[in-house]
Amino acid sequence: MKVIYSNFLPVKGFRAINLFGVVFARKEEPGLDECILTHESVHTRQMVELLVIGFYIWYVMEWILRWIRYKDRYTAYRNICFEREAYDNDTDPLYLKQRRRYAFIKYL
Repeated sequence: MKVIYSNFLPVKGFRAINLFGVVFARKEEPGLDECILTHESVHTRQMVELLVIGFYIWYVMEWILRWIRYKDRYTAYRNICFEREAYDNDTDPLYLKQRRRYAFIKYL
């Protein structure tokens, strides 16, 4: 997985963001640990399953709906099915080897 260190991406408060399979990390971060790399790898797999554009459309729509529901942007973000799957499994470096296709569905 390619990691690019940037002054601009992700926005402050986040350590990394995965855009089209490339991970951008804050330049002030010393390096990304295995947990973050696994988390972002889960997102890459989700993107592939939804042909990338489908992932982003779903992600934004679900975030908006959850923002309306929870009235808090961060709570909405943490409850997106893609994020829930990634956070629940980012401590297991073998997760992607045994993960079933479309596993994020069970986090809806």
